[in-house]
Order: sequence, then structure tokens, then C-alpha cells
Amino acid sequence: MLPAGFTRMIVRGLDSIARRITPDDTKPWRQRVGEQGEEEAYFHLRKLGYAIVARNFRSPRCRGEIDLIGWDEDVLCFIEVKTRTSRDVKPPEAAVDRHKRREIAGVAREYLRHSPRSCQWRFDIVSVYYDAQAARPQIEVFRNASLAA
Repeated sequence: MLPAGFTRMIVRGLDSIARRITPDDTKPWRQRVGEQGEEEAYFHLRKLGYAIVARNFRSPRCRGEIDLIGWDEDVLCFIEVKTRTSRDVKPPEAAVDRHKRREIAGVAREYLRHSPRSCQWRFDIVSVYYDAQAARPQIEVFRNASLAA
């Protein structure tokens, strides 16, 4: 297994090459920031020992998406990543409202149908803040957040 720092360097290098040889990204700025936040969260969680098994998981039976799914030791974690560039609006973890929790719960149930029956699981929220003065984003993990709507 490669160290997270080395893997991150390779991924960023490949992303840089892809930006040079492919047409400009037509995605909105907000969506690109969100994807960047998910990537930062991915590497941060790997550093914390999570084994990520799925990214942007969708089910044909349910509406919604789970940003990351991974194992934290013997617990399966469904992870929602929220990224912000300003602290002027509500905090990222508060942005996972009742509607979003219901969607995540439905997709998680669908994922668990294909998992071992005795599998322990939980729902985590990762907030990523990009500060103009900081070189790296500030990342906070909220373990075992409630899916109750």
C-alpha cells in the first residue's frame, strides 16, 4: 500500500495533466469546490485509518448519493462531505438537513442489503473549510452523526 502523501501527489499530478489536455471544465464553480472538498476528505480519512471502499455511491432504487463509504476498523461508515469557503452561512454539518438524511438513509439501506448481516455501521459527516489565508483546508470529522429525520 502506498503512503497517503505519495498517493495524493500522484492524484494531483494526474489531475494537473488532465486539466491541460482536456477541454475546460464546464461544471459550476460551486460543484468543483465540492469535488475538491470530497477529495481532501478522502485523503484525510485515509490518514485517520479509514479504508474507503466507495465514492459517490448511488443506487438505482433510491434517490440521492453517499459521498464516501469506508471501514473504520470493523465499522462500516457512510460519510457525507460538506465543503464551505466561508463561515458566513450555516456550518457544513448543519447543512445535512432532514431531507438529505432521509436520502442518505435510503441509499445506505440499499448498500447494506449487499453487506454481511451482522455488519455494524454508522453515519459520519466531514466538514471541509477552505480559508483564503490557509494553505490547507480545515477538516473536521463528526463521527456517529444521527440519521434520524
